[in-house]
Amino acid sequence: MTTGLTYATYKTQIATMTVVDETDAAFNTILPVAITYAENRIYREVDFLFSSTTNTSYSVNSGSRTISIPPGTNFADPTFYGGGVLVVAEQINLITPAGSTNPETATRVPLLPTTKEFLDAVYGNSSSVGQPKYFCPFDDYTFLVGPFSDATYRVEIIGTFRPASLSSTNTTTFISLYLPELFVMASMVYISAYQRNFSSASGNDPGMPVTYETQYQALLKSAMSEENRKKFEDAAWSSQGASTSATPTRG
Repeated sequence: MTTGLTYATYKTQIATMTVVDETDAAFNTILPVAITYAENRIYREVDFLFSSTTNTSYSVNSGSRTISIPPGTNFADPTFYGGGVLVVAEQINLITPAGSTNPETATRVPLLPTTKEFLDAVYGNSSSVGQPKYFCPFDDYTFLVGPFSDATYRVEIIGTFRPASLSSTNTTTFISLYLPELFVMASMVYISAYQRNFSSASGNDPGMPVTYETQYQALLKSAMSEENRKKFEDAAWSSQGASTSATPTRG
């Protein structure tokens, strides 16, 4: 079983590898940014299955064509790794009939993703009223639907969320618990800059960031393969990893 990291053990490990005291003021100033750097790299490069979630808190109002999510809203359940904000909306379902709030006891009607240009051309004004059929993102916090809604419908948004970062108050995350070695390697790439070892022209140890980056890339490859297996997106769209020895049968 993986030995995960808490904020305290992560901090101790990074301080040990950095060869500084945990109470060092400069170290404690740079640590939150190192965490942000490491987490954002990992979340952007690995499409984690765990970071998919659903939210039924939002609606499209009668006579409107917008679904709005206030900036900074905790989109995911805060009991699940501290919750987090919406990054990618993968699917939007209309919950019918109008007035229904629970998709499990009502009917989900998937909205088809399209472009803003299509919605503007076909459902460009409020005279085009009906049960919405399509949606598109307008910005990070707003979605447009078409046609303009004929009633107030609750919607179910299924998407990827960005979990809360590791901190003294959020002491564990998915990454710190299940990918601690990847997390440490990514952190040390950033820490190399703190130690003045980032530049090959003037660094004391220009190979330091390269070594950590090489280890990060090797670990990232295996992490991505495992996530692909979870989602049946590995070899031949299966849950099995590509074999190094099995070959196709002869024709």
